[in-house]
Amino acid sequence: MTKTQTNNPLHGLTLEKILTRLHEHYGWQGLHEKININCFSNDPSIKSSLKFLRKTQWARDKVEALYISTFVKPQ
Repeated sequence: MTKTQTNNPLHGLTLEKILTRLHEHYGWQGLHEKININCFSNDPSIKSSLKFLRKTQWARDKVEALYISTFVKPQ
């Protein structure tokens, strides 16, 4: 394991796990308020959001950053 992966708070987490935990914490409305993307407001689901996020790197980056700021404790 490389040092960068050891320090990566998302290491071992799938995008689906990240999105599911954020959804459980914020709900779709809260996610849309935090990250203004249509997949969180227009008939949202885990499946449709994952499809969008896997194709759209900037949106995925925002979701990952929100996960880190919400759940990862500073060291």
